Formats: sequence, structure tokens, C-alpha cells
Amino acid sequence: MSDIPTPEQLVDRARALIPKLIERWEQAATGRKVPEQTVAEMREAGLFRVLQPKRYGGYEMDPQVFYKIQIALAEGCMSTAWIYGVIAVHNWQLALYDDRAQQDVWGKNQNTLISSSYMPKAKVTPVEGGYRVSGRWGFSSGVDHCDWAFLGGVTPEDGEFRTFLIPRGDFKVVDAWDTVGLRGTGSQDVEVNDAFVPTYRTHKSSDGAKGTSPGVVHNTAPLYQLPFGQIFVRAVSTSSIGALQGALNAYLDWNGKRVAVNDASKSAEDPMVQQTAAEAALAIDEMKVALFRNFDSMMSKLRAGQPLDMNDRIHYRTQSASVPERCADLVNRLFYNAGAHGMYRTSRLTRYFLDINCGRTHVANNIYKIERNYGGVLLGLPNTDTFL
Repeated sequence: MSDIPTPEQLVDRARALIPKLIERWEQAATGRKVPEQTVAEMREAGLFRVLQPKRYGGYEMDPQVFYKIQIALAEGCMSTAWIYGVIAVHNWQLALYDDRAQQDVWGKNQNTLISSSYMPKAKVTPVEGGYRVSGRWGFSSGVDHCDWAFLGGVTPEDGEFRTFLIPRGDFKVVDAWDTVGLRGTGSQDVEVNDAFVPTYRTHKSSDGAKGTSPGVVHNTAPLYQLPFGQIFVRAVSTSSIGALQGALNAYLDWNGKRVAVNDASKSAEDPMVQQTAAEAALAIDEMKVALFRNFDSMMSKLRAGQPLDMNDRIHYRTQSASVPERCADLVNRLFYNAGAHGMYRTSRLTRYFLDINCGRTHVANNIYKIERNYGGVLLGLPNTDTFL
């Protein structure tokens, strides 16, 4: 494609949306979904195509570009960045499927989007040519904007966790999303009643971990050799970095001009206010450096045809889970050191405070379990994490 934008252009387009995302935050929260206009603008900017195969109109860019876009969007609205992360990464995952599944989704419309819920909730019955699937899944972020869904389940004949690709006509969206934060993600429940899913529209997690997915026969770029457990976990942790930057921006705007009512002191001269700002700024930089270094390393090895080291994968996985924890700790301190102003719903800082703390609860961000595994490995115990 001769009209593929540069990575810098895509990031600039994402940054240009930040003022609009800040302005539309209340609309997203009240409507409990990111506005259609915002999704249309992201589509028009080409943001969803970053990880999509060139064979289907995508750009096949390195994940670093994808995460830079997500960080930029989160600076304006974490809900928007969240659904961007999970929906756009699905364009990467679909590239791992049998090419017939890719044709089903992108054959007529290369802009088609996919939602997901990887909860192993499917009731699966093997039948000739595939499976009959039923169940109800929660937390399908951005589902209102999507025409297909990846839904998780375990196939009884082999005990394999698989992702079932199911069209909109075979699932029902159940209105269940009413939360204190990340309200705009519209992470509704999804219900399926005895839908037939052909085998070619399923993907085994073991293939995603080993790099043996059927789609890599056609999609040969090193991008598609990345383990699913590395790229997906960052899609649900990285928006916290951008949201923390948004929180810091709001904090600096407020405290830069704030004068205390009781003693007329300037917040900008308060040592605690100063220290918290500095620590947040340093942490944002450190988390971005680690993120991009990790993917620079993985992509370099894959391009050279070298295997990824398992200890590195465990290390990178743990760093991903640590991001929401660090961001939550820092945004909590920013919130406290902004004074009582932060209690108002109209406060920009409050928005980031709520969203970051909610993003931390995603199962992939459970730092305690993941750190224990990593610590055990460092001490010579076997690895117990299969999502790497």
C-alpha cells in the first residue's frame, strides 16, 4: 500500500484527538460507551490498522507504534484508549487464524472490528466440522462498535483453551455495564445460544504461545510470531501510562495556580506537591522506556529468526502487570495532593483517578500472583504461568 502513513503521522493523529477526547469524556461516561464519532475518527485516522495484515489493508507496524497511539489516546480518555487497545489488538490476533476466518471478517469490509471476552465460559459441544457453543461472557469492551467477537472456552476433547470467533448475528449484547470508572468502555456482557462455530474459526492458545498458529502461513511478518501473552497483556496495562500523564497534566494545571484558602500558601511551593509531580513524571518515563525496550528486543530477535528467551518473557510479563499498580499508587497521591478539589465529578483529575484504579482490576494486571511466580523462578522454582 503506497498510502500507508508513517508511525509518526499515526501518533500525531492520535495526539490531535486528545482535546476532543477530554471534551467527550462526560458523554462517554453517561452513555456508557465511547461515542460513535470518536470511533469513526479513529477509523478515519487509520489507527485500527496498525497491527492488521497488509493483505487485508493493514499496516503491519511494530507493536511499539500501537502502544504509542494507545498512550496518546489515554492522555485524553482512558476508556477510549482501553477499547482501542483491545479492539486493535484483535486485528493482530485474527491474523493468527486460518485464512478462511480472516476472509469471513475482512473479505467484504477491511474496517470490520472485533470485540472479545476471553473468560473460559463457553459450553462447548464438538460436532462435525466444528463446535456448538453457548454461554454468557462478561467484560466485552467496545462490543457496541464491533461486528464479531472472540469468546473463550475449553474444548472437551483435548482440554485446549480456544478463542471462538463468532459473528454479531450469533450473539446478543446484554446491558450490564454500570461502573464507577472506565464507564466509556461499554464492557457489556455477551450471550450465545447454541451457535455453530467451524473449527477454522477457532484459535488454540498453545499455538499462540508457540508461534504455530495457522495464520502465519500467509502472514509471515515477524510481528505475527510474537506470543499472544506478550502483546495482549500490554494492551490492557499500557493505557494506564497515558492516563497517568493526563492526570499529571491536570494536577499541574490545578496546583500551578492554586492558593490555599486557610493560609494563602501557594501549592506550587509545597514540597509534597512538588515531589509527587516529579515522581509521577519519572515513573511515566521509566514505564515507557521498559515497554519500548522490551518490544525492541523481541522484534529484533524475531527478525533474526531467534527464539525468545522464556526468562525474558516472564520478566516482561511481570513488568506489564506492574504498570497499573504503579500508576494507581501515583494517581492516588496526585489525587490526595490536589486537595478537596478532586472530589468533584467535574475534576479532570478525578476521571483519571477512577479509570486507572478500575483498569488495575483486570485479571491480566494481577501483579501479586505474577510477581510471586517470577520471584519463584528467580529462586529456582518452575514457572507456573502459561500466559507468556
